[in-house]
Amino acid sequence: MIDMPKMTDRERLADLEARQRKMGEEVEKTRRNLRGKYAQLVPELAVEQLTEREFRDVITAAIRVGGAAAIAALKPLPDASATPQSTPANNQKSSRRDGPATSMA
Repeated sequence: MIDMPKMTDRERLADLEARQRKMGEEVEKTRRNLRGKYAQLVPELAVEQLTEREFRDVITAAIRVGGAAAIAALKPLPDASATPQSTPANNQKSSRRDGPATSMA
């Protein structure tokens, strides 16, 4: 049996830090791949019925509370086909982005 020289604490730390960096890169790569798979689902959804803000808020809320809780909360609501669709005249969009306008004067 060959006796390997023991690593110093400094060498061991450098090795562990290198492994940690590599693991972090692998986590980010896997996260991007998973998000890409979910993004491929969006073209199949009728997202044009929502504003970008509504879409982001719905997705963010569902992620925050968890998928099962979001589904449980939404199931009792009537189907979109059962409620009349908004017409553009009834659905006036504001030019505001993140809340009420404030005076700069």
